[in-house]
Amino acid sequence: MAFSADEFRLDGKVAVVTGAGGRGNNIGRAYALGLADAGASVVVADLNEEGAGAVADEINAAGGKAVAVRVDVADEASTLAMAASAKEAFGGVDILVNNAALMVDISYDDTETVSLDDWNKAFAVNLNGALLCSRAVVSSMRERGGGRIVNQTSGGAFPAIGLYGITKLALVGLTTTLAKQFGKDNITCNAIAPGNVTSDAGKMLVPDDSPFIQFLEMTCATKPRGAPDELVGTLMLLCSPAGQWITGQTIHVDGGWIMRP
Repeated sequence: MAFSADEFRLDGKVAVVTGAGGRGNNIGRAYALGLADAGASVVVADLNEEGAGAVADEINAAGGKAVAVRVDVADEASTLAMAASAKEAFGGVDILVNNAALMVDISYDDTETVSLDDWNKAFAVNLNGALLCSRAVVSSMRERGGGRIVNQTSGGAFPAIGLYGITKLALVGLTTTLAKQFGKDNITCNAIAPGNVTSDAGKMLVPDDSPFIQFLEMTCATKPRGAPDELVGTLMLLCSPAGQWITGQTIHVDGGWIMRP
């Protein structure tokens, strides 16, 4: 049967996006809006319940379907409550986007001096959060015949330099493990590794006059920075029937900053 562009549609699917109600112009919001535009019902999940509600309202005002849920991804009970809310609102979960993470609010001390509390907090959110959310929704995905898990890693993990990069490289390991363990249930698990993104958080961490931008201008094959919306196409591929044969992969969306064979 010939390929059809309809294979990128998500009508009838339910997607959970964590970290989708954060600082203003953020990647999670772009993901949630993109999934809704493709026909999915969206659970906008964030520790910031007010921010999540604003994104859900934006989707509903545009004719989509969304609910806002407060979640602490580092707390197992909270992730289970999130999954229950998704089931109550829309019947279950087909897609999970593990986008919630600490980036601005993370220690950038050297590994020699970073406190163990800061280290554990970073892993609790950036790694354990993805594990707990995946575990919370996997039974629903099995009941519905399969699903898609997409983890948000980072170009900063290749190579990992500092605590943030280490947590994101560890997330790549979780991605391949879940892909292998869940594959027989028709559940895929992949990761997106963004480059430098002009989200509000990204510009706080790397302002326009940062020397790092000059480095990227010399390093990237195309442009050094991208908008949150420029990640959505890759997400659509990984979440839709069009990408059903892709699993265990990390896809770099970064203008050619990180190139791996």
